[in-house]
Amino acid sequence: MQQVIIDQYKAVIHTASENKSPLQIRGGGTKHFYGNSSFGQGDIVLDTTTYHGIIDYEPTELVITACAGTRLTDLESLLEQHGQMLAFEPSHFGANATLGGCMATGLSGPRRAAAGAARDYVLGMRLLDGKGRDLQFGGRVMKNVAGYDVSRLMVGAMGTLGMLLEVSLKVLPKPMVEITLQMSMAEAAAIEKMNQWAGKPLPISATCYVEGMLFLRLSGAESAVRAAQAKLGGEELVGGMDFWQSVREQWHDFFQSDKFLWRLSIKSTTVPILLPGKQLLEWNGSLRWLLCDASVDQEIIRKIAKDAGGHATLFRSHEFRNAVFHPLDPVMMKIHRLLKKQFDPLKIFNPGRLYPEF
Repeated sequence: MQQVIIDQYKAVIHTASENKSPLQIRGGGTKHFYGNSSFGQGDIVLDTTTYHGIIDYEPTELVITACAGTRLTDLESLLEQHGQMLAFEPSHFGANATLGGCMATGLSGPRRAAAGAARDYVLGMRLLDGKGRDLQFGGRVMKNVAGYDVSRLMVGAMGTLGMLLEVSLKVLPKPMVEITLQMSMAEAAAIEKMNQWAGKPLPISATCYVEGMLFLRLSGAESAVRAAQAKLGGEELVGGMDFWQSVREQWHDFFQSDKFLWRLSIKSTTVPILLPGKQLLEWNGSLRWLLCDASVDQEIIRKIAKDAGGHATLFRSHEFRNAVFHPLDPVMMKIHRLLKKQFDPLKIFNPGRLYPEF
């Protein structure tokens, strides 16, 4: 049955290639707001959700392989039964979020600074390219991963390089104990503290600063967590798990706004950024969410992010968008174009979704 579905995908891709018709790759649609708004009304949709299910899972090997259309909730539920998790703590933004959408957007959650990004856990991928070729990269076990790391190129590519079919991921055991501490603190002091603590052997798995309060999540063995709690101080937050889920899924009150939401990825040690609007900090200060009016000059926001060693992405807005991601320098743009030419020479996959040029 799975091969029949893949053959159907191939037929659609071949027809689109012959007609040079755009294809919109879409799973659960929970992250459709993200990226450039460049799809036409007549675009053909390639629905990844028809290709779903767990292909291989060996808990003792800490590796799982699943179809791209598999719902994240189903995958995480299976891992939960074996006391394991996706360590990069992906955002869902809805019950229908899929593994393919998770990989295509490359978004990582609160645990990112401590555990690594989504791409760090990818072992292998299977995909269809713009010619309908069935390609496989990497492997299904850690010891077999060799050669060019093409699989990780697909993470964050927004479906512009190929249609993901299957993904193999490294998973990790869930922490034995997790607690959340909260403490009142000025922003500059919070940034300094987070970076100091990041350089010490403390079981801090997530940080968040918002509205004058610093939140720390401690994860690990109970003895280590309690020792760190005694050392760091602060008050234990009741419902800590709910708090981090509210940040990850953007249910927190901070995100309940129709203003523009910017995502600034910068050096963690950067001092407080003075921009109009409200901010929420994660990842020891290296991720800063900015809520502001549309009137705030995006070039100023991007320049501030670049000067701080990073980049700025317009994550959400209520307007048509065609320049969401930070502009690439000429060298990086050339590399992107060469990759696009190799994987999707006729530019039929999600055209304009990542950059207007392709």
